[in-house]
Amino acid sequence: MKQIQKTWQGYSAKRHNSAFFLFVFLSMLTAFGPFVTDMYLPSLPSMTQYFGTSISMVQLGLTFSMLGLASGQLVFGPLSDKYGRRVPLLASMVLFLFSTLGCIFSPNIELFVLLRFVQGVAGAGGIVISRSIATDKFKGQNLAKALAVVAAINGIAPVAAPVLGGAVLKVTTWRGVFAVLLALGLVLLGACVHFNESLSHAKRSRESLWKSFYLFKQVLRNRKFVFYVLQTAFAQGILFGYIASSPFIIQEHYGFSPFAFSLFFAVNAVAIGTGAAVSAKFKRLENAVLASCAGALVCGAAVMGVLLTGAGIWVFEGILFAMLFMLGLGFTSATALAMDCVRNQAGTGSAVLGAGGFLLGSVVSPLVGMGNILLSTGIVFVFCAVCSGACALLARGAGSVRNKARQSSISI
Repeated sequence: MKQIQKTWQGYSAKRHNSAFFLFVFLSMLTAFGPFVTDMYLPSLPSMTQYFGTSISMVQLGLTFSMLGLASGQLVFGPLSDKYGRRVPLLASMVLFLFSTLGCIFSPNIELFVLLRFVQGVAGAGGIVISRSIATDKFKGQNLAKALAVVAAINGIAPVAAPVLGGAVLKVTTWRGVFAVLLALGLVLLGACVHFNESLSHAKRSRESLWKSFYLFKQVLRNRKFVFYVLQTAFAQGILFGYIASSPFIIQEHYGFSPFAFSLFFAVNAVAIGTGAAVSAKFKRLENAVLASCAGALVCGAAVMGVLLTGAGIWVFEGILFAMLFMLGLGFTSATALAMDCVRNQAGTGSAVLGAGGFLLGSVVSPLVGMGNILLSTGIVFVFCAVCSGACALLARGAGSVRNKARQSSISI
């Protein structure tokens, strides 16, 4: 057994993943979580009929998967700092395959909802570890460029997943959607086997497994990091508010068909990806974050005004496109700035960063449906934009204080 382990370690040491493989691998891992949560959204009505239950009960599958994605990142982050990136990734993929099979053959809605939580926990491994791998491999502007890919896909995937799910439903049932997710899990499992460990033994946490979770305390004491986590979470709150409200606004308020709605979704996904790509052009990442926050606030207030005054669909879509572009502009830079603050605890930091967005998303999603959806959506957009901007300013101030303290110590 020892000889086999030594042979495998020697093979792994000689094997290097190409830049193309890492690009594709990180892209798939990043998209994995959002596809787990959102791809089955178009199938909710048919699932309601299949299980003979209420719409709200079926929607619990979405809520529980988001909670699983949030809590799972808090587990896989510290595990990846202690045991490396590869082993937790393999574990998460195996867990995902079993939970997905369970979803396909669930005899009742209660078991389905429970398995959706497990699916979310498993999908969290891909999200949190993808950022950690990027942090292991790159630094500075190169890290920002690598995370630009991660952030772009992280912004596009929640919007694109329902479109793909709708296309799958044209040729199969809701079980077919989960079969596609199962196939994706198998592909990722194969990629994880091929992936070469990015975190050396020398850089791994030396604490016991239980004590490794105390890294959260160390990470959360970094004020600059915490402010960027909050800034990103509130920005994602706008995104999740859009995802939850847009089906009702576009189909019921403006009277478009489900197919037309999916086209709007696809176009808006381009806005997020374009914003993430443009963010790499900024020389100072802090400026990209501030520009994103200011733009999101202006556009959020404009969307609210459009909805309350009854303006046409093209005015609404134009401003919405601009708002999502602004969100994409900030996702990349804020993620890079946050991860750079906790480079020595990248797994744990990535867990906190990812969990914040999904936790806020699980709160925001039902809020946009309370009362008048047009008013509640506008309020959520403006409130989250204001909080996101405030956190960005606080993060910038925290960085300034740290730099001044460092300069003072040098002068002394």
